[in-house]
Amino acid sequence: MNFTALPEKSVLSVFVLSLFCCMGTFDAQPAALPQQAPSAAEMSKKETVASAFLRGIGFQEYQVRSAAEAMPEEKYSYRPAEGKFKNEKPQFGPAEVRTFAEQVKHVACANFAFAAEMDGQKPPDGCDKGGPDPARTRKELLIYLRDSFAAIRKSLGAMDAKNMFDPIEGPYAGPNTRLGLATVVLWHAANHYGQMTLYLRENSIVPPSSRANSPPLSDKY
Repeated sequence: MNFTALPEKSVLSVFVLSLFCCMGTFDAQPAALPQQAPSAAEMSKKETVASAFLRGIGFQEYQVRSAAEAMPEEKYSYRPAEGKFKNEKPQFGPAEVRTFAEQVKHVACANFAFAAEMDGQKPPDGCDKGGPDPARTRKELLIYLRDSFAAIRKSLGAMDAKNMFDPIEGPYAGPNTRLGLATVVLWHAANHYGQMTLYLRENSIVPPSSRANSPPLSDKY
């Protein structure tokens, strides 16, 4: 409707019509209404070391997993500029960048590795080259990724003011402290999400976290 065409005395009508339009929009998707975020003062009353990091990893989990869900199966083998590079510096690994599937698998393996180090367990070997998990198909990789974020959330949730400076040894971001490793967990996921968004954009796919109505994550695949 062209509201500018209404006479001046219809200002109230314009307001009412606008209100109904907004109500109609909200009624169409009641579950999509955002919850009011607590203020900083309210948050500080309940904040803990664990809750701060869990909030951060929650954002990263949505971004990474939703990007993995958005890429269709036939594009999981996509690799930017494939065949355009030569193996000029083998000491830094293959010149070819990872495929999208390899990006997903690397993040999942790293999450499990960081969680293992925080828990005092042996992390998986070779996460820089894919790691030992046999996940290969899109479905398998999505499950692997989902489970890896569950593992790292559990480990981050066990961190508190008493143990956050405990020494952490291991091949992934070690030697470190529990707090230091927790910062690496967030940085690492964000780093690879940034790469994954480029893969999506190059295939004309808008990352879900950049959409006006971001879809929820899937629990089952």
